[in-house]
Amino acid sequence: MTITAAADGSALNNPGPAGWAWYIDEQTWRAGGWPHGTNNQGELMAVLDLFRATAHLPAEPLHILCDSQYVINCVTKWMPGWKRKGWRKADGKPVLNVEMLKEIDAALVRRTYQFEWVKGHAGHDLNEAADSKARAASTAYQNGAPPNSGPGFPCQTIPAESSSSPVVIVEEPDLFSILDDEPVEPDATTLLQGYDAELFGADISRAAVLLADEFEEVGVNGRIWDRFASTPDEATAPRRLEAASASIEGDIAVMIYRLDIQGSPAVQSSLWLRRTGQWRLRLRQTTLET
Repeated sequence: MTITAAADGSALNNPGPAGWAWYIDEQTWRAGGWPHGTNNQGELMAVLDLFRATAHLPAEPLHILCDSQYVINCVTKWMPGWKRKGWRKADGKPVLNVEMLKEIDAALVRRTYQFEWVKGHAGHDLNEAADSKARAASTAYQNGAPPNSGPGFPCQTIPAESSSSPVVIVEEPDLFSILDDEPVEPDATTLLQGYDAELFGADISRAAVLLADEFEEVGVNGRIWDRFASTPDEATAPRRLEAASASIEGDIAVMIYRLDIQGSPAVQSSLWLRRTGQWRLRLRQTTLET
């Protein structure tokens, strides 16, 4: 049975507080975002999360409704050529949003999918719903509040990690990305900041995707939890994270944030490892400032 979903993104003032969402029905949708991002990043993340959310149903075709020609062309036309050129465009410049595109490329393995362009803000029910959820997420980040992430997809599990399947190289004119005037941004930084914010209050199935098998959480009192242990309220309640610094070298990233825990200033550090195209959180530690 084909799964039909709309995917959309939103960025206030583009770039600015950003949101993304995919929508099937009111019982099956998901949204998220970042304190700072672009509209195209939101559109791409909506598609990426949809593939991840349905990874436990690889035999079910995906029919994706999207109002972004940029995203459709990235996924269906340009990525094979970009990969062959070392993820560079026809003019030799680096591809924008490359980290997300690499993760989408990995998520496409052994999946059957079809994109359909729909005109945005034209009364298409699924597209309007996805747009509304994405805009609500970006507005939440603008207001410093956690977004409503939605119910997700039923029985979501960790996607099977597998090698890339052969692709057909298709040369296409790189029109949209040549015209794309977004500033070059640290895509991995934006992605991981979103993951860190999303993990607080995430459901079990979503946490299973983002947490490494050997994940450990060090609380403010020094106690250590693993991914299977019950974590304290302080570790699961939504937090407003203020990005302080990011250090990314290859497949290893350390993210530092400032936050407030029950009126006390604190510092949170996150160690992320990228494995077969998927970033997974290895260690998170929160320390009260003295």
